[in-house]
Amino acid sequence: MNIRIGNGYDIHQLVTGRPLILGGVELEHPLGLLGHSDADVLTHAIMDALLGALSLGDIGHYFPPSDPQWAGADSQVLLKNVAELIYSRGWQVGNIDAVVVAERPKLKPYLAQMRDRLAATLGITGDQISIKATTNEKLGPVGREEGIAAYAVALLQQR
Repeated sequence: MNIRIGNGYDIHQLVTGRPLILGGVELEHPLGLLGHSDADVLTHAIMDALLGALSLGDIGHYFPPSDPQWAGADSQVLLKNVAELIYSRGWQVGNIDAVVVAERPKLKPYLAQMRDRLAATLGITGDQISIKATTNEKLGPVGREEGIAAYAVALLQQR
């Protein structure tokens, strides 16, 4: 079986006046992530991991922030486009393992909903996606609650 592994990373600044969306789920929080699209760092890290596994560049190549058509875009729509690109090349998702790094809000109550939303967008089962949450122990910009970061690894299998 031919397999490929990719990793992804994203970080966005927390600001007032924006919704906080992670894994396609809107969370209750007074701050949201700043970005050209909905700034969903978890979904962006997953997209970069999927693209990286096949040496297809990164999400900025396909959805550049300089292009006004992506302003405020729903990252689940972008993820669906990336999935179609992967699937059209004869690959399927084996599994995805992701970590969201945030001091607040506590993410545990949302993790299952994020997993289910991402799995539905990708057309895979929930047990093919692991999402974990951790803090940065008050260190760095994430620890100071200036932003939220996410890391992802994706395994693709050739069909």
